[in-house]
Amino acid sequence: MTSRVKPLADAVSVSPEQVAAFRLARHHLDRRAPRSALARVAGDMVGAQAQVQSAAFMSLWTRTRDLRVDDVEKALWQDRVLAKVWCMRGSLHIVPSKEFAVFVRGSGRREARLADYLARTGLPMEPINRIVNAIPTVLDHPLTRKEIAERLSDDFKIKRKQKAGRGWGGASDAEGFEVGGEILSVHWLVSVACMRGLACFGPMRGNEATFVRPDRWLPNWQDWAPEEAETELLRRYLRANGPATVNDFALWTYVKAADAREIWGRLEPELAPVNVDGRPGWLLREDLSSLGCAELERPSVRLLPFFDSFLLALKDKKHLVDTAHYKRVYRPQGWLSPVVLVDGRIAGIWSHERQGQNLSVRVEAFRPFGSDVQRCVRAEVDDLGRFLRAKEVKLRFIGSTRKTRP
Repeated sequence: MTSRVKPLADAVSVSPEQVAAFRLARHHLDRRAPRSALARVAGDMVGAQAQVQSAAFMSLWTRTRDLRVDDVEKALWQDRVLAKVWCMRGSLHIVPSKEFAVFVRGSGRREARLADYLARTGLPMEPINRIVNAIPTVLDHPLTRKEIAERLSDDFKIKRKQKAGRGWGGASDAEGFEVGGEILSVHWLVSVACMRGLACFGPMRGNEATFVRPDRWLPNWQDWAPEEAETELLRRYLRANGPATVNDFALWTYVKAADAREIWGRLEPELAPVNVDGRPGWLLREDLSSLGCAELERPSVRLLPFFDSFLLALKDKKHLVDTAHYKRVYRPQGWLSPVVLVDGRIAGIWSHERQGQNLSVRVEAFRPFGSDVQRCVRAEVDDLGRFLRAKEVKLRFIGSTRKTRP
């Protein structure tokens, strides 16, 4: 594919500070949005990663003023203006329900990697597709995985099997179906159905997740053609995280590089090249003026939880964290530490612990914080305590001050 965008020599030059201010604003990390805009916040940040659901709730809290845990749960399970589903990178996300198809159809090509994997293992796609495509026919209302297995077995005369394996807590058995001599768990089959937009999460039933058809569960359901959804998802990605490159987009979605280039090519007439200290990137042309006038209001301090989307948007992380501290944030096996974000850069890491109704927060600064940053961190911690409904909040700084504040 021949690129039609302007060469870097014709690019608009902007500073890293302008880019940081632009991205913070687009993620609502400069000023929190009102609580009434919760669904819009989830869309503007291009989804809150929800592999750890409590972390996704905190991602929404750090962007939304006066938010409560109950507000997020109500938006998910009662008003249903938010939806929980597997999409980008094959990871769980909380997204606006009215844009569900943009996120799911838009990242659907990542399933090509799944097809490649199945081809290598020799598992046949036809019976897998038959089971996956049958899943929505039993999901008129929320069902647990076990209930899905029972309904599929009864309605389609598919014999259930037990699949032995290991979960986070140790050995476990899971319901499954035999395909090509292998037992595929219902959990895996349901996740494939979700990635195809055939199912999404319903409310928890005790400790068990439920699943339901999105076109029956989500209000104002609107489907999108895959090509249109892919192009729109790229627009959303660049609005939140530009300037960026096609390689950034490929990594963020986890689609193949060739597929990312094809999607990118459709949007090229809308893109403008940007030079950030000699580094090329592209932005929606309509956002150039916003980037050009973006300005940081210092100090800008936010606590970001595990897997926050702001930390996952770009392949190169030098704009976020010094090399010396990289491995303290981006840890083995895909884990990300919760971070203290100061003026758009990672200035430390943090952790929290609940003890009954009390909350203890530990903040470890990479370099000593000034008194103004410390005050902002304290304010963030106090608001986190409010969000988590803690009666008492304790904050301990490491590397910034040795004082413990009750």
